[in-house]
Amino acid sequence: MLVRVALPVPLYRVFDYRLAPGQVAVVGARVRVPFGRRALVGVVVALPEPGAAYAAREDLRVVSDVLDAVPLLSAALLRLLQWTADYYHYPFGEVIATALPGLLRGGAPALFPPVVFFQLTAAGLGADLAALRRAPRQQAVLQVLQQVPGGLAADDARLLALGNWRGAMQGLVQRGWVVRERRERTQDTSATRQDASATSATLPVLNADQAQAVATVQGQAGHRVYVLEGVTGSGKTEVYLSLMAATLAQERQCLVLVPEIALTPQLLARFRARLPVAMTVLHSGLSEKVRLQGWLAARSGQARVIIGTRSAVFVPWAQPGLIVVDEEHDASLKQHEGLRYHARDLAVLRGYREDVPVVLGSATPSLESLANVAKGAYQCVRLPRRAGGARLPSVRVVDMRRQWHDEGLSVSVLDAISAHLEAGGQVLLFLNRRGFAPALVCEGCGWSAQCPQCDAHLTWHQRAGLLCCHHCGTRSAPVRVCPGCQGRLRPRGEGTQRIEAALARHFPDAPLVRIDRDSTQGREAFEQVFAAIHAQQYRILIGTQMLAKGHDFPGVSLAVILGVDQGLFSTDFRAQERLAQVITQVAGRAGRAERPGEVLIQTFHPEHPFLRTLLQSGYAVVSQDLLEQRRLAGLPPFAAFALIRAEARDSALGEQFLAAVRAYLLPDAQGVAVLGPVPAPMQRRAGWFRAHLLLHAPSRSVLQRLLRARVCEFDALPLARQVRWSVDIDPVDMG
Repeated sequence: MLVRVALPVPLYRVFDYRLAPGQVAVVGARVRVPFGRRALVGVVVALPEPGAAYAAREDLRVVSDVLDAVPLLSAALLRLLQWTADYYHYPFGEVIATALPGLLRGGAPALFPPVVFFQLTAAGLGADLAALRRAPRQQAVLQVLQQVPGGLAADDARLLALGNWRGAMQGLVQRGWVVRERRERTQDTSATRQDASATSATLPVLNADQAQAVATVQGQAGHRVYVLEGVTGSGKTEVYLSLMAATLAQERQCLVLVPEIALTPQLLARFRARLPVAMTVLHSGLSEKVRLQGWLAARSGQARVIIGTRSAVFVPWAQPGLIVVDEEHDASLKQHEGLRYHARDLAVLRGYREDVPVVLGSATPSLESLANVAKGAYQCVRLPRRAGGARLPSVRVVDMRRQWHDEGLSVSVLDAISAHLEAGGQVLLFLNRRGFAPALVCEGCGWSAQCPQCDAHLTWHQRAGLLCCHHCGTRSAPVRVCPGCQGRLRPRGEGTQRIEAALARHFPDAPLVRIDRDSTQGREAFEQVFAAIHAQQYRILIGTQMLAKGHDFPGVSLAVILGVDQGLFSTDFRAQERLAQVITQVAGRAGRAERPGEVLIQTFHPEHPFLRTLLQSGYAVVSQDLLEQRRLAGLPPFAAFALIRAEARDSALGEQFLAAVRAYLLPDAQGVAVLGPVPAPMQRRAGWFRAHLLLHAPSRSVLQRLLRARVCEFDALPLARQVRWSVDIDPVDMG
């Protein structure tokens, strides 16, 4: 018998192997096969019939081992992965590898890993909780265990909800009240809900807009794409919950995609409080063992709700029911390395292939989604008012040309912060630039500290005492004096650390927290910080985009947006769309509860027509203006782009390779403009010189027709072995 196997290698083909006597393989199962001098794990994608073409193929190598007796990937999921490989022009075997947890890629059994289990002894069952009044954490752990006489796995949700429980558990083990052992298991205990008590409480009553949105989605069976456009604070999550509850009642599963890991704890907490079903979370911050558990729980149907970041769009599920993409406009849903897929677009395709509804939620829908609404491909469902009677915040522009300012904070902003703190509110300041200052500049001659590996300034991180490159990660000790004129060096510009230091000086009695990639890493750090914010342990919040995305901070009454001017004058045609989304999203963090909200936007260009239109007419009008500009200019979503990138250690090789690609494409490029090659906007990054070749076509079909037969042959072109090259379909980052 013959099998056709997709292997995780950078080749645009699959490979045929023979099965040894007694071996049986099915499509979708993994096999281990010899490949050159290596042994690789691949997936069977077809069972070709032996015929004349194989009569002389005695050279076919034999499968070493069949790892799965049943398909690990369904036929529907394999078809989605094949489409992904074809559309994004990426090797099929590597696309499949992207969809598998790391342990399965390495050949581990598709079984729930053994787990550490904790169970009460007879002494523990009879122990008095009052005896632990001086050890409250041990008391809490013991109380949970006494409610579950059968014991709990170490990753059970009931233990995870206790926070840092491991030290307390060890204390109970030492007392002889708990025994610890490893057990095999057949289900994912981490996906088990605590209990169903929360569902017996009075559920929120949907307002008229929310009820209409739910009725619209439920009123049509099967697949359809709905753009849930709701102002910030309008209660989109309540709509999700109602739709999910109805889906679960039909014994079907729900898949929820979010753009950032930071959003998963808040969503998961709300979902667990309302839906009495097993849930699982999938994202890159989890250990390989936990990711495998969640993946298997989704595949088996044990996990009824699956929450994940972009890679979760490939998760297998047993009973497809509903797909929700939260913050669908967010660029984080696009993968920027390797397989450059867009999770939102694949979610829409998956919903079509599996005949389930797809809900794309955002207060600021992407122009691509709005264009699909305009042509009738998607249906827009609007939530025009905030839920619970809360009003939208007032917005005011602060003209920095007429303001005294300290470390980038104007006197108007400082006065507003003081007033809101005195009134008991929390204050949020947004600046999408981490570090203390983006440059260290000589006062005398203007010299600035540059990254030795990139065409970029080094960012000054004052607290760490380091100069850091935010592009390649280079770190170096600070330069004390200018190497040219020996002049004094000063930090130029503001980052979140500088704003933090200024606020600590102006408001020493107000606890503050900075939330950016430098200060907040890992799932537990996110959860602890956001729990403290909700408890109002922090009065001032400073952060980058991770603070602005979809979070609900009821105590925030003032939002301050800094550093907007860069987006007003960027050469990136998407810059104004992103700026409008950021301003609208950050402004929406203020005044979401009883306290009225206020938003201040600092700028040196208050008269800019884009800014004035956004503040006077809102995102809906701005987005329509931008769509018309894109249509007239022939830009996406009214055209299709593919960006071919090349990187080389030599400054000329990348452009030379792309020139060969251009010459190869041009004879068949009817209807496709081939632009370049040109150096990338940042030509040198991490020691590699980068070049771009842009393909512009009036439609995706025209573009795909050109690339479909060509990309797999790029490796045969001159210089291909001396450069790193990639194809980015529908790029969202032109850098």
